[in-house]
Formats: sequence, structure tokens, C-alpha cells
Amino acid sequence: MYSKKTPAQMRDMIRQNKLHRNTSGICGGFVQANVVILPEEYAVDFRDFAKKNPTACPVLEELPEGEFLTRKTAFEADMRTDVPKYKVFIDGKFIEYKESISDLWQKDFVTFLLGCSFSFENAFISQGVPVRQIEQNRNVPMYVTSIPCKTAGRFEGTMVVSMRPIPEVQVEEAIGITMHYPLAHGEPVHVGDPSLIGIKDIDKPDFGDSVEFKDGDIPVFWPCGVTPQNAAINAKPSIMITHAPGYMFISDLKDEDIFV
Repeated sequence: MYSKKTPAQMRDMIRQNKLHRNTSGICGGFVQANVVILPEEYAVDFRDFAKKNPTACPVLEELPEGEFLTRKTAFEADMRTDVPKYKVFIDGKFIEYKESISDLWQKDFVTFLLGCSFSFENAFISQGVPVRQIEQNRNVPMYVTSIPCKTAGRFEGTMVVSMRPIPEVQVEEAIGITMHYPLAHGEPVHVGDPSLIGIKDIDKPDFGDSVEFKDGDIPVFWPCGVTPQNAAINAKPSIMITHAPGYMFISDLKDEDIFV
């Protein structure tokens, strides 16, 4: 239903609150993005955090202080309304989900758009690598790990990863595909035993949905743009607004625009 719509059409639907699901599989071939919105006071440290942790936080665009219309990733998309579901943190604590943040917008807000692993899924599908959460109409599973991020000012914590069950015979192919998408998290950080990166139960993700494995599948883990939400617990910004995990900003950039 949504795969044939353009990003602009999808953003219009989102603005009108007509999309009530995650964005995995939507607008195949176009780049999706994680969102982090912070007051400038905290944006200074986050900017450094992203530079130090580029696989988890690959920056696609940063909007100047107070501006909410995109320039690079889409033609004047409105960051107050054009994300399907926002997640609001106050002093590092999750407070609520919102479908619009127009009422919360501050003149000192700085918006960061970060690459998302959804962007390489279209390449997987076109080259015959299965994407189980799309097959099963679920959100991608995401986990807080024991992998440390590099600290930047008030931002510190461990990496969040997304997981996809990949047939063992296609793991090298999947790695080969994703290494060409550094702005969509690039190569996986771990393959196989989840306990080695601090994940106790693969059937109980911290974010997203549990996904069923098929015979021959093994878990493959990629850095995830939900990592800043984990870091916010330690940074405790007065306010921080992000996308809800799996409910991404749909850009006008095509996958080939970030292919290297």
C-alpha cells in the first residue's frame, strides 16, 4: 500500500496523522533517518558524540538553531510534524509519545538527522537477502548492548543495535552490501551469539518487535540510531525529542545517494 508512494506523499500522510505503523519497508529505495532534537546547550556535546561514534550516529543533516525545515535531506520537510511518532524525554526520562511537537518547539532547538539501517534493506531485497521483519510485518528488533560508546561531554552510554536474522550462507553477502552504506550504519558490529554483546534474551528486544528465525538463520547486529536515546539517560538534557524507534523520518534522498 505504501511502497509505491513518494516520500513527499508519505510525509503529507504523516503530517495529517494518517500513518499508524512503523516505516520499515515504506518508500523502498529512499533513505530514512533517525531524529534527535536538543537545545543548543546540549547540541554542542551531542555533535561531538556523533563525531566520535559515527557508526551509531552517522549525520545526514544538521539544521541550524531554531530552524525546523530541512534543506539537504528533503525539500522543506517540517521536523515538528513530519515524523510518524515522536518520543519526548525530560531530564533524561521518557515522558510521552507525540504525533506532533509543534507545541513543544523552542527557538534554541537544534535538529540532527542520522542515517538508518532501513536504508540498506531495499538492497537486501533486490539482491535476494531476506528481511524477516518486513516478511512478518513487524518492526525491527533493537537491543541495548554492552558495547561502550565514546564519551562526549554529558553524552555517554552503550550502543543500541538492530538485529536481522540472516541465512548463514548469506551473511558474507549481507556484510558486503552494508559496507557500502556507512551513512546507514555500515557493516554489522557482531554476528552470532547475542550474549557476547550483553543481550540476555534475543526474543525480548528493548525496542521494536521480536522476529521469528527460519531454519539456517543466525542473528546479525548493526549499530542503531536509537543509541542517542540510551545516551540521553546519562546526559539528562532538560528536553530531548527523538523519533520513536522504528518510526523514521522519510527523506527525499535515494539509497544510491549514500552508496559508496
